[in-house]
Amino acid sequence: MHRMAAAEYIPAYLKLPAGELQRRAEQALQKLADCVLCPRLCHVNRLENKQAVCKTGRYAVVSSYAPHHGEEDCLRGTRGSGTIFFAHCSLRCVFCQNFEISWLGEGAATTADELAGMMLQLQDRGCHNINLVTPEHVVPQILEALPMAAGRGLRLPLVYNSGGYDALESLELLDGVVDIYMPDFKMWDPESARRYLKAPDYPEVARQALKEMQRQVGPLVVDDRGLAQRGLLLRHLVMPRDAAGTPDVMRWVAAELGPDTYVNVMPQYHPAGRVSSTVYAEIGRTLSAEEFRHALRQAGAAGLRRLDARSAARAL
Repeated sequence: MHRMAAAEYIPAYLKLPAGELQRRAEQALQKLADCVLCPRLCHVNRLENKQAVCKTGRYAVVSSYAPHHGEEDCLRGTRGSGTIFFAHCSLRCVFCQNFEISWLGEGAATTADELAGMMLQLQDRGCHNINLVTPEHVVPQILEALPMAAGRGLRLPLVYNSGGYDALESLELLDGVVDIYMPDFKMWDPESARRYLKAPDYPEVARQALKEMQRQVGPLVVDDRGLAQRGLLLRHLVMPRDAAGTPDVMRWVAAELGPDTYVNVMPQYHPAGRVSSTVYAEIGRTLSAEEFRHALRQAGAAGLRRLDARSAARAL
């Protein structure tokens, strides 16, 4: 079920017609001049290094890149997922567990040639895929680097690992380029999204984005080694007091994306970022085992059949 032979795999970006990947890169870079590449619609000229919500100008800021062994089994395999962590973010999640990267912007501005080199180094180190973490605001910079990397021998699946706050305009540029979409669906309720993400439009944006991702790549497909090759892998972080609206999220996913959607219901919430026992006190504690069991029951009751087993086993 949902499997292909490893030898059959060719990444999506290598299947595009000749010159199409370069055309996408040029089209994306032009859009930086009046940036609406995320739902914030800031309209700043990032080609002139102007900055707004995402605090990123002409060049992507990379915090780190390395094989990552903490991802889902179908991504990490035996040699790790080749993660590239981009600094800054279009969201302002008060509980962000990568606060230094996403809020404080720790990292270095990186040219397209340097970014292509990082991808190739990760491939040389044996990683199973290139995992672009928090890429929503740097889609043009990624597309600028990808033809360079492909021309120098890159042939790993491309994983787009986002918070789910993606503009359809950016996703259209990635159609036929990305192999695996791995978005979050963080919040169901607009008021919760306003309080915790500083983005009341998040739930509606995420629903539209997830449908487009599903349209592009379909359900998750793994090879005969159990490694992800193509498709949608959805993440949902369960929060204390059901602050994320987990039952509604699970019902929507099953109904709109289908019961075969691969979902990682995640138990690792803990107070981080700006959350403490006094600030955002209602989520100022770790998740209880019973809260997580309840979330798993809700996913099952919604009809979802492909839940990440390792995440559940580790928690329970």
